[in-house]
Amino acid sequence: MNDEPGPPPPRASATVILVRDGDAGLEVLLVRRTPEARVLAGVWVFPGGVVARDDGHDEPAYRAAAVRELAEEADVHGVDPQDLLLFSRWVTPDGIAARYDTHFYLAPAPPGAQPRADGEECVDADWFAPGAALAAAEAGRMALVRPTLTTLRNLARFASAQELLEHADGLAPVPVPPAPGSGERERIPLPGALSVSGRPR
Repeated sequence: MNDEPGPPPPRASATVILVRDGDAGLEVLLVRRTPEARVLAGVWVFPGGVVARDDGHDEPAYRAAAVRELAEEADVHGVDPQDLLLFSRWVTPDGIAARYDTHFYLAPAPPGAQPRADGEECVDADWFAPGAALAAAEAGRMALVRPTLTTLRNLARFASAQELLEHADGLAPVPVPPAPGSGERERIPLPGALSVSGRPR
């Protein structure tokens, strides 16, 4: 009989890929985590965090957490949880102490939204064309981790927010763990990538 404890259950978490149309086409909101953070210090990410007890249960709790974190970290309000579109789901594999089951949602930016970092969890917030963010990461000017990189690569296929939202409507992503990474940032305990169609890459 094996009395060893099993792997810890992943913590429920959620994030919002907020999108709008800028002068050059599709743009997404990214926030930069404080350099003092215990996890992902100084890294640019989509706003999000762990589901809290007050958020409820099951899928509505993920949606509530996503909207709450967007308001807390980036001061963006007015997004209806029911309007979020599930774009991908990432689950940290077994064997890692800090595990997360993260739902990534798409949402159009509310009219007149002016994101502002909270100054505690996040120290900067800005809009980026997906291709521009990827180029900045490639040049070493912007710290991104694999989930953000993969998501941005998928988003870069779309010319406008409307095109992306129409494509994402009705997707049913399946969680897929990542392949083992070799770089320091790839060893951060975050989940792996899905294609924009919801199929494993």
